[in-house]
Amino acid sequence: MKPVILKSIITCPDCGFSKEETMPEHACQFFYECEKCKAVLKPHKGDCCVYCSFGSIKCPPIQLSKKCC
Repeated sequence: MKPVILKSIITCPDCGFSKEETMPEHACQFFYECEKCKAVLKPHKGDCCVYCSFGSIKCPPIQLSKKCC
């Protein structure tokens, strides 16, 4: 089994600011506030969390082919 990657670069769709963040291992993150423009990001319809919508790496449960939160 591949190791789970916990770092993801999340990119704000409003201003383009990117930042590497550590994802929670056993929880989904539904909201994320952009550090630069203060926009509050929410997952796209069909995605379980902001990392699946705006991150460079999907969240740990999805990486493990498990059902997300």
